[in-house]
Amino acid sequence: MCGIVGYAGTRPALGIVLDGLRRLEYRGYDSAGVAIVCDDELLTEKKAGKLANLEKVLGERAGGDATGCPDGAVGIGDGTTGIGHTRWATHGGPTDRNAHPHLAPDGRVAVIHNGIIENFAKLRGELEADGVQFSSDTDTECAAHLLSAALADLRAAGEPEGPALLAAAMRAVCQRLEGAFTLLAVDAAIPGAVVGARRNSPLVVGRGDGENYLASDVAAFIEHTRDAVELGQDQIVLITGETIEITDFAGRPATGKDFHIDWDASAAEKGGYDWFMLKEIEEQPQAIADTLLGRLTDSGEIMLDEVRLSDQDLRDVDKIFIVACGTAYHSGLVAKYAIEHWTRIPCEVELASEFRYRDPVLDRSTLIVVISQSGETMDTLMALRHAKEQKARVLAICNTNGSTIPRESDAVLYTHGGPEIAVASTKAFLTQLVACYLIGLHLAQVRGIKFADEVAAVVEQLHQMPGKLRDLLARIEPVRELAREIRSEPTVLFIGRHVGYPVALEGALKLKELAYMHAEGFAAGELKHGPIALIDQGTPVICIVPSPVGRGMLHDKVVSNIQEVRARGARTIVIAEEGDEAVRRYADDLIYVPRTPTLLAPLMTTVPLQVLAAEIAAARGHDVDQPRNLAKSVTVE
Repeated sequence: MCGIVGYAGTRPALGIVLDGLRRLEYRGYDSAGVAIVCDDELLTEKKAGKLANLEKVLGERAGGDATGCPDGAVGIGDGTTGIGHTRWATHGGPTDRNAHPHLAPDGRVAVIHNGIIENFAKLRGELEADGVQFSSDTDTECAAHLLSAALADLRAAGEPEGPALLAAAMRAVCQRLEGAFTLLAVDAAIPGAVVGARRNSPLVVGRGDGENYLASDVAAFIEHTRDAVELGQDQIVLITGETIEITDFAGRPATGKDFHIDWDASAAEKGGYDWFMLKEIEEQPQAIADTLLGRLTDSGEIMLDEVRLSDQDLRDVDKIFIVACGTAYHSGLVAKYAIEHWTRIPCEVELASEFRYRDPVLDRSTLIVVISQSGETMDTLMALRHAKEQKARVLAICNTNGSTIPRESDAVLYTHGGPEIAVASTKAFLTQLVACYLIGLHLAQVRGIKFADEVAAVVEQLHQMPGKLRDLLARIEPVRELAREIRSEPTVLFIGRHVGYPVALEGALKLKELAYMHAEGFAAGELKHGPIALIDQGTPVICIVPSPVGRGMLHDKVVSNIQEVRARGARTIVIAEEGDEAVRRYADDLIYVPRTPTLLAPLMTTVPLQVLAAEIAAARGHDVDQPRNLAKSVTVE
């Protein structure tokens, strides 16, 4: 969730680090800071709030350069080695004193950190017993003190000065830490070197020409290099301008995985839209097409990206759990209907944060499908590991190549949705849905329940979705007008049945995330069991109506529910497929979407709700891309 950037080279580090942090702002944060090594001095600055606050302080320090860039800077802008951080508070509030970097008592060692050090209370107690005084409430500061002590011990033992000393000290520290962490550190006595470490938290290396980079996301350095190295679990990396050295925590030489970044910096720009989220909503047709690209072989078989399961393993599956959080959880709720319908295998959908605590019944015949946009979602990762301990098989759906969740799974389907900058997921949701459909079809085919031509027919329907979605987005302006009309409402309710129910939940979640409004999603049949008491005169109720084709009874039930709320004064906003005239007389506002098979309908009906939430948030003056208190990638439990 936090942003981490490190640089070692020949250019002024401050501008490069700040630019990297700007590109990581989408991850969500509450403070920012930098540490730059200048000759044998360590110069730092940190500030609570947005990056602009830090840049203002840096500008004042540089003699009035309000950009905070190194031009004309005195001292801090001259160093060619540095680290930077954007923090999302876990231990200690979002204050200046808790912002990263954290320093050792002598002010010559600086550390930044993502994740949580779970044994920090014990470590802090030991350090305080030794007379160490803490200046923050964070777990990170323990690592700074431990690193300083490790460096002192190594120097006292006669170890030669140089970058290798910094790596050796970091290895000693990591062997004492428990939990999930990415650490970056610099030492003023070792200019030109940055050391990093990772366990259960992302860290990648950018390989340049006479300069190298470290970051929590390739977006931080994509302007400078496309060549990257993916670090493995429990690895230390030491970079200088000329070298990249990787070891494990025990000091044994190790290697990362080289890869080339195949999207450019412009993909992370707004492209003329007011908000990244609006751009990403418009990108959804292409994102779906990319998820589907190359999935069907000439013989009609579904292809996954990485499969370490045999067909017999999949035939042996007698129960499926879909495990995810937030928006990804809602995609799993939709997937349950399709997977059970196509495979006839019982399928349950679980919140990852609850999964392992309820002691689920798992065995070798259980398939766990984990869904995570970032591949680093800590709740989902812990659920995955619990499932593996119980010998269950795990299949991951993810957007981030090489992230932790795919690496630890038995099979992977990457969504290939491209970077998603806005905190609230849009194209991630639709591409996760498509991936779930493909997995359901793959299982049905392997198990002999569907023939290749039947699978190909559904895939062909999926291939029609991008075109239909473009048509829908081309005439979405009435939804924007509706958003401006209801922006001041205190409550908005969402109802649906079958696959429309998860869509209702997702629509309500988007409105909560972005507009900070009271919004609730309900199964339409549950209204009479309590929620109908929330209906007041004029209360907007958004109704997701299923297709009447082949599901006539389901359609009629939802129409009855619309009549129930309308009779009690609700303003009914109805989302239905084109040609459905039966709902018109009961709709105060009618939004038509292209006609789509029922199981695939969420690919259409979700999109107006995304636009509605974004436009209401903008109309209320909120930051659509970075909602308060939220982070893009939640890497703590």
